[in-house]
Amino acid sequence: MQWANFLAKEAATYGLSLEQTAAFLKYFNNENLDKSETKLVSELNVDVAAFRNWMSEIYDKFAHSSAELVIYNNQDKLEKLQAYLRAKYNSKLDVLKPLAAMKLLKTLVVRERLQQEPWVARRICKFLGYSSLALELVGQYLDKIPDLSLETLLKRLEKKRVEDETVVNANSLMSYKYGVAEAFELSWEQLDENAQSFGCLLSLCALADIPLSVETIKDNKKQELWQKAIADLVELHLLQQKSKEIYHLNLLIWQLFQMKLDKSNEADEAKTNFAAMMLEVAKLIPQQPKPEDILNLTPHIPHIIEVATHLSQYVDDENLITLFTKLAWFYQGQGLHQQAEYWLQQCVEVTQNRLGLEHTDVAASLNNLAGFYKSTGRYSEAEPLYQQALKLRKRLLGENHLDVATSLNNLAQLYNYTERYSEAEPLYQQVLKLRKRLLGEEHTDVATTLSYLALLYESIGSYSKAEPLYQQVLKLWKRLVGEEHPHVATTLNNLAALYCYTGRYSKAEPLLKKALELRRRLLGENHLDVATSLNNLAQLYESTERYSKAELLYQEALEVSKRLLGDNHPDVAISLNNLAALYRNTRRYRKAKPLFKQALKICEQTLGISHPTTMTIRANYANFLREAYH
Repeated sequence: MQWANFLAKEAATYGLSLEQTAAFLKYFNNENLDKSETKLVSELNVDVAAFRNWMSEIYDKFAHSSAELVIYNNQDKLEKLQAYLRAKYNSKLDVLKPLAAMKLLKTLVVRERLQQEPWVARRICKFLGYSSLALELVGQYLDKIPDLSLETLLKRLEKKRVEDETVVNANSLMSYKYGVAEAFELSWEQLDENAQSFGCLLSLCALADIPLSVETIKDNKKQELWQKAIADLVELHLLQQKSKEIYHLNLLIWQLFQMKLDKSNEADEAKTNFAAMMLEVAKLIPQQPKPEDILNLTPHIPHIIEVATHLSQYVDDENLITLFTKLAWFYQGQGLHQQAEYWLQQCVEVTQNRLGLEHTDVAASLNNLAGFYKSTGRYSEAEPLYQQALKLRKRLLGENHLDVATSLNNLAQLYNYTERYSEAEPLYQQVLKLRKRLLGEEHTDVATTLSYLALLYESIGSYSKAEPLYQQVLKLWKRLVGEEHPHVATTLNNLAALYCYTGRYSKAEPLLKKALELRRRLLGENHLDVATSLNNLAQLYESTERYSKAELLYQEALEVSKRLLGDNHPDVAISLNNLAALYRNTRRYRKAKPLFKQALKICEQTLGISHPTTMTIRANYANFLREAYH
């Protein structure tokens, strides 16, 4: 396939418009394939901003179906898409020159066998279309049957061509009409039923590296069967091992296994089993994945996406929402908000189509999408979704239900964030009344609601209302979970913050120290709550002009955040901003400036330019510049 034809096929596959396709064929032609953005824009005399906007639109269309494009973010989009297209194209090109094909066959087959039938060997190479993949398959096949003559092999291949010609010609997915298909058929016959079924199961994976950790399978019999199947497939070159527990299926082998699966009576069962396997992996994705979680889960993501995109009908109703939500968490945890939003939107669409508009899981999916918009500062988009979810839950579950309380609470939080305190307070009061009625006075959810209500009063300066609520919450948590618990530490921290706002630093300091000591002991040094406590105590020291102590704690908090979240995370940006503010207050402007710049860059990249946190840090940086240079 010529490169231009390949690009045209990719454009059609990923739904590019006519205008986008024309630009795609131009920007990614052979002459431009290895050029940087700067060089390409200069040579083609294109506006940089317009090019980047176009590039983002094209890239996102590919990324939605090709997970390998979204799990790394250290290259620019042009470079990543160039590499992706090149790799995909090269995977389809394995046709050799006749002499090279013979040389390859000589490395695969014992020399004496070739010397006995040299002309037959040449005919085999020609018959196989000089395909290196087909030759590899045939070589492994001959190795399994040492007494088989080349003449007999050729006859078997010819027989397979006659048998399978109609199937191969009819399948538009096949890049080669002949050669690989016949060689595959011979290899297929060498597999036992277990290996055949396993190969078909692998064809349900995405076209990406396949992680196969057999040792994690608890069923000993199943573990042995999988180990044998993998060994058999590798031996016949139907599956390649790239590294420990990482395997790869060639595109054509993948297609041929899919054809076998589609013709079998086990297709639905295999798809159901594969969807269930990927769902179990998806369930391991935490709401706030750490760098090690990202590293461990990344190889599985393309295959989870494959299920979400093409096999969601094989996921049971109860787990449908989980599959999409977990994918969204994976991307949101890396600051990849566009991908996170896509999967949450898909969740709403798929649940509505599958379960109907009047279903509790539809309400949950609306609630999750609203939560995403709230977390990214898109409050105007979050509000109608929260309201829609609340109305739906009331209609389906009645007024007196805990899910209704959750929806009321979410809406109240949104109003609190947008400083619509008069609208938030009655909702919190409703939540508190509802939870007390359904759960009783002594319940963790009641304590949480009281905390939110106290925080609201604190936000509007009603400290006399907030303080007794915080004290009530502290006593309640101690009764419910004991003195030694993270919730107790959080409440101590909140009460201390109130004392700081009201200038009662001598009361706040022992509480902040107690909260930090509790969190370190209960959660360990490497925990985000520890970083929060370090920041809070540092702020108290800064407010009381103990700058050297504050600096050390700010630096420690920054190190913990980076260690847990990586360098490019909003929480890291907040830590950078806090340290920069300290340097600004102590007139160490040279130290402050790069920290403000770095914090702003992180927020713009991960949260967007209109997010409240981004806007706050931008304002801090602007004020710093005015102070430092005017």
